[in-house]
Amino acid sequence: MIKISGLHKKFNVGTINETHALRGIDLDIRQGEFVTIIGTNGSGKSTLLNAIAGSFLPDRGQIMIDGHDVTSQKDFQRAFYIARVFQNPFSGTAPQMTIAENLHMASLRNKKRHPVPGLNAKQLDHYRDEVKRLEMQLEGRLNNLIGSLSGGQRQALTLLMAVIAEPKVLLLDEHTAALDPKSAAQVIKLTQQFIERGRLTAVMVTHSMQQALDVGNRTIMMHKGLIIDDISNQEKRRLGVDDLLEKFADLRKAEQLTDDVLATLRREYV
Repeated sequence: MIKISGLHKKFNVGTINETHALRGIDLDIRQGEFVTIIGTNGSGKSTLLNAIAGSFLPDRGQIMIDGHDVTSQKDFQRAFYIARVFQNPFSGTAPQMTIAENLHMASLRNKKRHPVPGLNAKQLDHYRDEVKRLEMQLEGRLNNLIGSLSGGQRQALTLLMAVIAEPKVLLLDEHTAALDPKSAAQVIKLTQQFIERGRLTAVMVTHSMQQALDVGNRTIMMHKGLIIDDISNQEKRRLGVDDLLEKFADLRKAEQLTDDVLATLRREYV
């Protein structure tokens, strides 16, 4: 579904802040795979997600999605294939519109017609059924402004909006990082349900090593713009957080990571 070949990206070229964020990434993600990405700060994990989304064009390399070369396409052009959920629960929605209106707009994504003012009874019944799946007692509040909801409720609705038009690829950018533990657990549960129901290909960046092991069927570990490990589902089942930290410790020996970096890993990823 996603094939990335020789992908390079530099930022602030020619300045003292020049950063080689992606250094020749090669990655194949098959149809229906759910891949989690972990790494140190500045490892390139979010840059890789942004590259797939089309937030910027790479310096060189190729990105294929569903057999189509999208390397030179901008993000709005890739929206036919891709839906995305951001870290901020207040991104990706129209706060001054109701729950039903937001879902209606999302359902018309990529369809060659303009939104029709007003919602009929059949549409409202459909959206009510979809919202009920969230298990957040929002099915009776379709006329509430989405901006009046809690962060967890809004992120769950944002996730529903992302999948309601049946994209081919779902990108998740630390989408539970700003939530309380209970809300985060519910959003992760919904994420897995939606991916399985729609047989979606999904890529999730996370700061939680435990989450990276518990969710998805493959984990990519990045460092300094490179993929340094590709952990299969079978291997994930045998690993714990300490095992992942040990992999970073081995990297320290190979690349002489400082104690400060390892301390940061333990503080931010456990």
